[in-house]
Amino acid sequence: MATEHMDRFRREGRIAIVGASLAGLRAAETLRAEGFTGELTLIGDEPYEPYDRPPLSKSVLLGRADPHRTELPRRREIDAKWRLGVAATGLDLTAGRVRLADGDEVEYDRLLIATGVRARPWPKEPEARLDGVFLLRTRDDAAGLYQRLRAGPRRVFVIGAGFAGCEVASACREQGIPVTVAERAGAPLVGALGGVIGGVAADLMREHGVDLRTRVTVTALEGDGAGRVRAVHLSDESVVEADVVVVSLGSVRNTEWLDGSGLGAGPRGIACDAGCRAFDFRGIITDDVFVAGDVARSPHALFGYQFLSLEHWGNAVAQAETAAHNMICDGADRRPHLWMPAFWSSQFGVNIKSVGVPPMGEELMITQGSTAERRFVGVYGHKGRVVAAVSFDDTRWLEFYRRAIERGEPFPVEYPTLDRRPENRRPVPADFPDPSLPTHGPMVTLSGYSPADTQLVFHPARH
Repeated sequence: MATEHMDRFRREGRIAIVGASLAGLRAAETLRAEGFTGELTLIGDEPYEPYDRPPLSKSVLLGRADPHRTELPRRREIDAKWRLGVAATGLDLTAGRVRLADGDEVEYDRLLIATGVRARPWPKEPEARLDGVFLLRTRDDAAGLYQRLRAGPRRVFVIGAGFAGCEVASACREQGIPVTVAERAGAPLVGALGGVIGGVAADLMREHGVDLRTRVTVTALEGDGAGRVRAVHLSDESVVEADVVVVSLGSVRNTEWLDGSGLGAGPRGIACDAGCRAFDFRGIITDDVFVAGDVARSPHALFGYQFLSLEHWGNAVAQAETAAHNMICDGADRRPHLWMPAFWSSQFGVNIKSVGVPPMGEELMITQGSTAERRFVGVYGHKGRVVAAVSFDDTRWLEFYRRAIERGEPFPVEYPTLDRRPENRRPVPADFPDPSLPTHGPMVTLSGYSPADTQLVFHPARH
């Protein structure tokens, strides 16, 4: 009878999901699909139902999609109570309550945290408030930036050459808009793909007319008398006139609302086990709080059980489905989250795709094609094994290398490929920056082995 009671409890009761975006929606759908019949509440700080974010820096800026028409398709009816436009501000683990910005509270028996990330703002608030300075994370951000691009600015200045910054620059050039990109590292995309591939991306950008400035930082945004941005000052003492500035300095994980809750949450995310159960600040697993999506830090068996923070669309879906399954099943039926990291980007007419964890790679080997032709596959090695692969306009080999990563195949790669075999198959240093130094927009962050985020001092939950 006790087992029957517990099974009924798991499929009934109250589940709250904080974060009403991709991971939150897919988790809710999975809960209903797998038999959860209880009360389901989704809490989101934006006033919109879940929408897709990748089009915001691509098709929306090009006018091919309406920013307010990118809702995520519903796979099934979820019969949920929606609390939209109100942020979560606190968590009482003992009482099982989420505190909201409007003073209300939502009680739960089990909780899924899927609060994701937000765009890192320009640090100088008066400059950030200048008319013409944009972030790009939400549909409102995209709608505002699209209108400015449509009006024909004299020059757009992009701060940061991660994937989002490069996609914005690509959209500008496709519309004939002059654009300058500033990156503190030696090339675009170095945090995500390393300096060798970054050099290819730099050549590609310049060939498409981008004024790319590397190894510089922005020191100030200058406004005119009417409060509009008019120029950007750089660390090399140069000044670039621009009437639109896009700040693309990576993301901030939405964990501040958990301060004092007792969870193992900090700037690098919320630590959870392979089954998506959250750790508390002492490194002890909680059994009724789960984590999914961009805000999660979870260990991965294929990558030495290091905690990974992944800002990937596919990871958010897969982790949400795993978390939802584990929330309502018996312990013996729980499954680990083992999704293979993968992402894609489209910029300057090239489709870039990756599998695995490129920043783990010490060496890189071009195994198919040619970097000069911008059509190639590069494979990353770490301690004698394959850990990642990246392709420029050549996706058909990625599945092959995904399986090689899963099997722990040796690096350097020994496969005798006749398909557009490159002239030089020797490994070279992948040239990733020092991980202790900030870079713009890596899609995968390796964050050690401890569930505690040592960048913060933790305090026990308030009772």
